[in-house]
Parts: sequence; C-alpha cells; structure tokens
Amino acid sequence: MTESSVPVKDNITMKDLKANDPRWCTGCGDYTILVGLRKFMVNRQIQPEETVNVSGIGCSGRIPHYMNTYGLHSIHGRAIAISLGIALAKPDLKVFIHSGDGDSLSIGGNHLMHGIKKNFNCVYLLFDNQIYGLTKNQTSPTTQRGVATQTQPKGSYLDPINPIRFALGLGASFVASTAEWMGKHFVDTLDMAFQHEGFSFVHIAQRCPKFNPGAWNYKDSSWVEFLEHETALNGDLKGAPDAGIIQHDPSDYVKAIELCNKVPSLFGLFYREEKPMYDKIMLDSVQNTPSKSLDNLLDDFVI
Repeated sequence: MTESSVPVKDNITMKDLKANDPRWCTGCGDYTILVGLRKFMVNRQIQPEETVNVSGIGCSGRIPHYMNTYGLHSIHGRAIAISLGIALAKPDLKVFIHSGDGDSLSIGGNHLMHGIKKNFNCVYLLFDNQIYGLTKNQTSPTTQRGVATQTQPKGSYLDPINPIRFALGLGASFVASTAEWMGKHFVDTLDMAFQHEGFSFVHIAQRCPKFNPGAWNYKDSSWVEFLEHETALNGDLKGAPDAGIIQHDPSDYVKAIELCNKVPSLFGLFYREEKPMYDKIMLDSVQNTPSKSLDNLLDDFVI
C-alpha cells in the first residue's frame, strides 16, 4: 500500500487503535498506560498510520505490539537511536518512545543523554516501576534504597537516580512527571508533551504489584503534590484527592532544579523551553544543499 492510498478515517475510536490482546501481570500499570495512550490519540484524532511506537526491552517493550500503529520493538537501551533514524527518514510520523527505568537509565543511559541533547521531535515515556520486572525482581537504577530484590536481598545499597534531575541536568527542553493511575493527569501530560516541538521527556510513576508492590502508594494520595500554572498542567484531584498544590512557572529553570528535591512525590510540568532541533537542522540542511551527480560526488575529497 502506497502512502497516497492509505485510508483515512473521519473518527478514530479506541477500537481502531487496538492490536493484540495485552499480556502483563495482574494489576500492572502498563495496562493503564496503554489505555491512556489510546485515549490521548482518540482525543487528538491522530491517525494510526501517522504514528510510530518504538520500545526497548522490558515490560514496557510490549506496547508497540498492542497499538494498531506503526511500531518497532527494538533492542535493549537503543530505542532512541532507532527513533532518531525514523524522525530523520520520515519526519511526518509522530514518534513515541517507550522505555523502562532500567532500559532508560542503565544500558540506555548514554543514548538518553544524547537524545536529550539532540532534542529531536518525539515523546519519550519513561515507565518507572523502580524494579527490573521482566527478569523477575532485580535492583534497577530507580529502586529505592533499602528495598530487597533478588540481586540485593538485604536491600538496595544506594540511593536511586532521580530521573527528573537527570533530564533537567542534561538540558531537556520539556520535562514532566505523571502517574499512570491518575488518568486525567496522565492523558493531559501526554497531550502537552505532544504539542511541544523537541524531545519531550515524560516520567511515569508505574505500579508493579507483582515484584515491587511498595513502590508507589497509589491508594493514599496524601504524599502527592502537583505542579500547577496557567500555562501548564492542572492537578488531578480526582485521581489524587488529598494531594497538595504548588504553583510553578515551567519557564523557571532554577526553580525546576530546586523542585527536584521533592521527586518522586511531585507531578506536573517542571520545565519547558524552545531549543534547536537536530532533526529539523539536518533536514533543512539536506534540502538546502545543491544536489550533485554521482560522477561529481567525490570531487570535494580529491587531494
């Protein structure tokens, strides 16, 4: 089927976005992330053939299999490198990257660093259940200190990486945090990330009742605080009725860094700014470069 012959539906529904039946552990937060992603696409009426979902290895890696869009289940920690290639080759596609806390901040940490630096256009979703779940309960980069796992049965020895501080420290142009069980806040965060031009880093607090049931106390919201601003997101008091509210201007980088001390109990838009985009720069450069014949292609390299 050629691009011109791809049918366009007038009204995208949740059913249109369903592919295979999802298979995760009972109560896994991946289910609600999947539903939230579909709801966002329906709200925006994004055509499936305009979208690509790319993942690494981990429980989050199954997402492309369950979305009726273009998709690629890639290799461990390398989803960003593959997604950048897609963004350069098919700039009209809307790129969503799905990666767990281990996939993002351990083996994929170097790629995440340079993905943020290149600021290419994508929505990067970090599924944070604070554990390696697919391989059955090992300490991950975000496992809280003292939590017992199969690899550290006496408890994790070190403090966890702060994903928000990590992204802000590397100069990400969009940094937000949400939780999959806060349905409205999750979908609103996705929508705001989608509207941003550049690398939109979205941290998602995710339940893992099978291997890390104590990671996020979703039944009690007294520990939760939301960031609010007239130009950003509102709190979700339905999803977290006892949460507090902090007013924060997402253009204030210094304040955003200070607020990192409240992670992981703080949710909302930490920071947003316009920055040069690597994919746009490269595409503009190619379009503005005079073409050469194959016979003259190597002339510039002749000594």
